[in-house]
Amino acid sequence: MVFVRRKLILLAMQPVKLTRSQIIRQQAKAIFGGSVGNLVEWYDWYAYSVFALYFGAAFFPKANQTAQLLNTAGIFAIGFLMRPIGGWIMGTYADKKGRKAALTLSVLMMSGGSLMITFVPNFNTIGIAAPIILVLARMLQGLSIGGEYGTAATYLSEIAPKHRRGFYSSFQYVTSCLGQIIALTILLALQRIFLTPAQLGEWGWRIPFGLGALLAFSAIYLRRSLPETESFKNETVAESRKGSFAELLKYKKELLLIVGFTIGTTVAFYTFTTYIQKFLVNTAGFTKNESTTITMIALIVFMIAQPLSGLLSDKIGRKRLMVIYGVVSMVTTYPIMTALGRTHDFYTATLLIVAALVILSFCTSISAIIKAELFPANIRSLGVSFPYALSVAIFGGTAESVALNFKVAGHAEWFFWYITACSVVSLIVSAFIPDSDKHTKMEDNHISHITH
Repeated sequence: MVFVRRKLILLAMQPVKLTRSQIIRQQAKAIFGGSVGNLVEWYDWYAYSVFALYFGAAFFPKANQTAQLLNTAGIFAIGFLMRPIGGWIMGTYADKKGRKAALTLSVLMMSGGSLMITFVPNFNTIGIAAPIILVLARMLQGLSIGGEYGTAATYLSEIAPKHRRGFYSSFQYVTSCLGQIIALTILLALQRIFLTPAQLGEWGWRIPFGLGALLAFSAIYLRRSLPETESFKNETVAESRKGSFAELLKYKKELLLIVGFTIGTTVAFYTFTTYIQKFLVNTAGFTKNESTTITMIALIVFMIAQPLSGLLSDKIGRKRLMVIYGVVSMVTTYPIMTALGRTHDFYTATLLIVAALVILSFCTSISAIIKAELFPANIRSLGVSFPYALSVAIFGGTAESVALNFKVAGHAEWFFWYITACSVVSLIVSAFIPDSDKHTKMEDNHISHITH
């Protein structure tokens, strides 16, 4: 009897073997939960840029359109400057307390910033306090998004099977694009169905920020129910080494590689997904409605291209795809931007932006896993978050300001060469990034390794 009892206890202690369908459902739940939160975060982040054409006058009324865009772009850049701090704080938190805890906290912070923007009075009501509150809200959102990228990248990479890491990594930008597409959809609906341009400029621009705050509540619920990754749960290093900046500095080469690689991709990404809407209006002469529609079509194609490029990387190798991106981007960026500045045809502009974004998908689809594979689990989130956020703050967050200042100076084409030069930097750095097929610090995190 005692033997039977012991046998039953031992059997109960054995891990439950899941069927293939159960494994797929468990994996899909983890990806969906992480991706939905990422979608909401990026929707809130992009809503600022998408609606900047309308709320600039509410905070900077005594200025022409270009000056208003410069002011709103400057605050956009301030949010980016908070991202390295957010990457440091949230990356450390994720490595110490878990990926799930950090992902939940980041959504909460983002929704708080959106609520502030929703209810802040305009300049005519409270004067200089209005843009100050706007800055504070963007700083909070910058802290949030600074940690979101690295933690979400770490989470997705740790739940992915080795032979599908490129594919799973691509969903980070799928949800990023979808967040912006939703923001653009709301703008189109408000523009063409519900509100007049005057109403949009007066109070309608507040609607998307309020919706973003409400959406965050569902994302928080989903992220609280996410399974934690086995890589984090099984980490056995001393607590003092988890998320330690001193530990991270042992990987100086990897940090420099991430910074260099991110320079070209972040400038191109924010040029063709964020600034391009203003470029079409302020330089090419399209209407606001036309620029919104063109940007939305291009983003849909860009989103679809992500998993396709991710699958391609799983076939031919991530390093090879990075080099292909660098070469093609270097050759095509200037001609595409020059043609965009000269065309007034809707379809031509759409095709040009689509071409640029499809090329960019070669890199964005695998950028998360490339970084995650460079670090061990105890500092992986911090290692991905901090150097990436630093590069994005310096180069991505200032892309609009650089472009607009070149335009004000009468040399808009100089910005085209600036994007090209940044692409060359990424191409050179790609040659020094280890081939993940041969060198990786990522253990095999198969689907069955996900636990609650």
